Amino acid sequence: MATDVGSTAAGPAGHPADALALHEDCLVVDGLQIARWEASVFRDMHAAGLTAATCTCSVWEGFRDTMTNIAAFQGWFLEHEDIIRPVRTVADIHAAKAEGRVGIVLGFQNIHSIEDRLDYLALYKALGVGVIQLTYNTQNLVGAGCYESRDGGLTDFGRDAVAEMNRVGIVVDLSHVGANTAREAIEASTRPVVYSHTAPAALHPHPRNKTDEDMRRVADGGGVVGVTLFPPFLAAGNDATVGDYVAAVEHVVNVVGEDHACIGTDFIDGHDSTYLSWLNHDKGDGRPIGDPNLIDALVNVRMPRGIERIGAWPNITRTMLERGWPEERVRKVLGGNWLRLFEDVWPASPARADGPSTTDHGVKTDG
Repeated sequence: MATDVGSTAAGPAGHPADALALHEDCLVVDGLQIARWEASVFRDMHAAGLTAATCTCSVWEGFRDTMTNIAAFQGWFLEHEDIIRPVRTVADIHAAKAEGRVGIVLGFQNIHSIEDRLDYLALYKALGVGVIQLTYNTQNLVGAGCYESRDGGLTDFGRDAVAEMNRVGIVVDLSHVGANTAREAIEASTRPVVYSHTAPAALHPHPRNKTDEDMRRVADGGGVVGVTLFPPFLAAGNDATVGDYVAAVEHVVNVVGEDHACIGTDFIDGHDSTYLSWLNHDKGDGRPIGDPNLIDALVNVRMPRGIERIGAWPNITRTMLERGWPEERVRKVLGGNWLRLFEDVWPASPARADGPSTTDHGVKTDG
């Protein structure tokens, strides 16, 4: 399935002007950003030539706070309608490209915000939420996170949640999910699933990174693997460069094939150490997650040289060409593979917040 990608010297197509022209012509989709959402970030996304990005609006938040965050995005769509627009369907992404705006896919990095109500999934879908990660590092009602000391796998409620996400058309994301829980979610899902932002464990053995075997499981089911540029998950850490990042993407291409590799940067632009510390305590205010040195590593992170902020995104495209990537592969990895995944999972028209339920977990059923 996969073909080996080398780091050959750039030919004529590696010229910076050619790289910028290709970047501007491509559908460029970032599968995960968790920036501090504000006007300067939206302008940087627009200047970077992004066609669409999945923007995190819930991690540890419960239902009320998540709804507050979604409401904030509704306001930003009006306030900054010249440069951003909401995305609910694949057609919206194509429209964003034609309009010269950035399409915003709302995403959760934790299913915690549904609390114990499966019917909230259809509600969130109707409000524009297109991607939900099952767990964020630790245990919740559906399964285990990647930092749990024991991973008991997908719970029965978790199976019901995956089934409902499949029904309403929400992408199942497994990036921060424990290995056993992720494998069982892959088996349970009738739709392709994703690792939206991870890195290869073969290059850097880290609890957040995925083995080649697990990445193949996702690809074999039609899913995609988005590669993060967050330095703690790259072998070079804070010394990483854009070249190191693209080398990690090349490893994923070699493992799953160029039809299943994509980008999920995990850019954190605008956030400070207080926010990063909140992210990396269980439920936001509990025990520190993972290695005791992890939080220090996160709050002192230096993004890879050449891609220090969202606005430098085109340097990823340039580096791919400099390393000898053919144009077809660049187009697939930059956005084409995300588009195909969304087409496989999302309905053609926006979902309604109603419909039958197959379970009685927090949902009233007929009869």
